Amino acid sequence: MKTAEEKLASGEYFSASERAAFFRVIAARRDMRHFLPGATIEEAVLQRLLQAAHSAPSVGMMQPWRFIRARDAALRAAIAALVDEERMLTAQALGGREAEFMRLKVEGIHECAELLVAVLAPDDGTVFGRRTMPEEMALCSVACAIQNLWLAARAENLGMGWVSLFDPMALAALLDIPSGGKPIAVLCLGPVPEFYAAPMLQLEQWRTPQPLHEMLFENSWGCHAAA
Repeated sequence: MKTAEEKLASGEYFSASERAAFFRVIAARRDMRHFLPGATIEEAVLQRLLQAAHSAPSVGMMQPWRFIRARDAALRAAIAALVDEERMLTAQALGGREAEFMRLKVEGIHECAELLVAVLAPDDGTVFGRRTMPEEMALCSVACAIQNLWLAARAENLGMGWVSLFDPMALAALLDIPSGGKPIAVLCLGPVPEFYAAPMLQLEQWRTPQPLHEMLFENSWGCHAAA
C-alpha cells in the first residue's frame, strides 16, 4: 500500500495548497451579470472549460448534456429577446416586487465574450440509476456539467452567469433542438470588470443566503443536530 507521501508524489493525493485553492475557487464563484464588452476568450481556454464540463459525473454514464455555442449576432439577439420577454412576465408575477426586480441586471447576453446554451439531450433510454427518476437524474447530470464549467471558468479568472429566464419551447425551436431535448440554461461567459464581493442578489438586498446549519438535518426532515 502506498504511503500518503507516495500518493502525493504520484498525483493521486492533492497537497494542502491544492486543496486550499480548490475551496477558494468554490467560495469565489459568482453568478456574473456584468462583462467586458468586446472581450474574447482564447479558443484553447474555451476548450479547457468545455472539457471540464464534459468531465462531469452523470447517472449511468449517460452524459445527457449538449452545449450550443451561439456565435451568430442575430441568434444572440434573438435569445436576448426571449430572455427580455420572460423578464417582463416574471416581473408581473412578482407583484409588489415588480419595480425592484426590473432594476436588477439579470443577464449579460449582449456583452459576454461567449454565449452557450446547455441542453438536456433527448432520452437515450438509460435505465441504470434512473429507473424511478428518469428526468430528474438526467437534469442533475446536466447541472453537474454546468457547475464544472462554472468552477473552471472562475479558476481561469473568467465570469459566468446562468440565465434561466426564457420559454424553453421557444428557445428549443430557435435552436432546432430535436423532440425530447430541452434547453436548461443560457450561459454568459467571459472576462468581467471585477468579481462581485458577494452574490449579486445579496448585494442588491434581494435575498439573504441562509447558513448551512439551517439546511442540515439529522435522521429526518427538520431535525437539527444538538448543539
